[in-house]
Amino acid sequence: MTTFPPVPVTSKKLTVLARQKLPCSSVTVPRTQLIKEKDDIDHYLEQNFKGLSKEEVAAHRNSYKKSVCVDMLRDGYHKSFTELFALMEQWDALRHAAEVRSLFWLQRPLEEQPDKLDNFYHYLTRAETAERQGYYEEVYNNLYALACYFDNSEDKWVRNHFYGRCFNIAQRVKADGGKKEAEAHAHMGLLFEEEGELLEAAQHYEAFHELTQGRIWKDETGQLLNLLACESLVRTYRLLSDRMLENKEYKQAIKILIKASEIAKEGNDRSMEGEAALYLGSAHLAAGEYETALTVLHRYCEIATNMDDDLSLGRAYEVIAKVLQSQGEMTEAIKYLEKVVKIARNNFQSLDVIRASTMLGDIHNERGQYSKASEYFQQAFRTTVELMKTELMDETKVHFGIARAHQMMVMMKNYIESADMDSLNCLLSWKESRTQIKYDPILGMTRRDTEDDIYQYPDNQEEKSRSPDNQ
Repeated sequence: MTTFPPVPVTSKKLTVLARQKLPCSSVTVPRTQLIKEKDDIDHYLEQNFKGLSKEEVAAHRNSYKKSVCVDMLRDGYHKSFTELFALMEQWDALRHAAEVRSLFWLQRPLEEQPDKLDNFYHYLTRAETAERQGYYEEVYNNLYALACYFDNSEDKWVRNHFYGRCFNIAQRVKADGGKKEAEAHAHMGLLFEEEGELLEAAQHYEAFHELTQGRIWKDETGQLLNLLACESLVRTYRLLSDRMLENKEYKQAIKILIKASEIAKEGNDRSMEGEAALYLGSAHLAAGEYETALTVLHRYCEIATNMDDDLSLGRAYEVIAKVLQSQGEMTEAIKYLEKVVKIARNNFQSLDVIRASTMLGDIHNERGQYSKASEYFQQAFRTTVELMKTELMDETKVHFGIARAHQMMVMMKNYIESADMDSLNCLLSWKESRTQIKYDPILGMTRRDTEDDIYQYPDNQEEKSRSPDNQ
């Protein structure tokens, strides 16, 4: 058997050094030599095997969140690290609290959202650098950029945190004449308004309004900040007045709505001025000040007419009708409500049609005009059927059924009191068929209005079963 000679093996330096460190090696290597050899091995790996640096190894070993924090500390951004660390702790606390309340938590952990961490690092470090240099406007811009980035439903608390930071920094920005401070007040007002703390929101909006008076400042969309301040303040005053009216604090509600009307006029926005007049008129109505309410509401009518705004005009007519109804002026109230129905139909506002028709039915029902009441309640009921709104359908169906019952009660009473043969025939016919029968004593003839005459559903015959008479 032929034996081949051994193949010569060329040992590289790395192999030789590694072999010398094996337990079976009899060579004793000094410590200084080991350190030198380690440096040689690291250099050899980097040059020949593309070895990883310490930073690269740490990046693979640690989470991305930890790497961002380490980078902040390594680069000297200690304040940014402290703020980010506090936000991350709050993030985890909210996440754990949500897990306790519910089995499902849709929001991902922060370490799984590198884009958000990148934005934290980018803007926080830039803000800290600008703050060291005293450029507070640049600090504000970076913090506001973070607030805008986190302006979504799940991260709104992060946005609110940076709104608060922006507000504190804006007090130190003096070069822009107070524009940043005005914007910060607007953001804080929005924050408190969303939380339902309307008094605090009103205070910030008032400061926003005061700072923008006489200024031509505009936001990033080109809208005047003063107009935004007027809109925000009018909206907040209206919400406050709603609470006051619920608590029957009529004087306070009227007082604050008068302020809202004055601010709306200042904003030079006719639509906003009309809205303020509508709510002020409604407050006077709730307080029982009918003449004042009519004066204010007629001003709203003038504004809506000049703007050719039919929908606003219909809203004004509806409230005017309520005032007239409270005064007992039923005939005038009916005229205004009929205008509301016409405007609503022309503009395809079905809910307005239902509401006005129901009000008309109530008025006629109270006046004993049951046929007319049935007509309007039927109109309201048919509209709810078209919309397929079950709750409204049930409500209008009950109104319609009551009006029909009143109408039938009057007819039956007349038939009984007449005590003649024709009336008796009408009563017997009704008892057999249970249909609505009308008797005209002058013509001496009867007419039966069946359910098919009242409910016409050519495409859906099942709707007949929803009629009030069949319930």
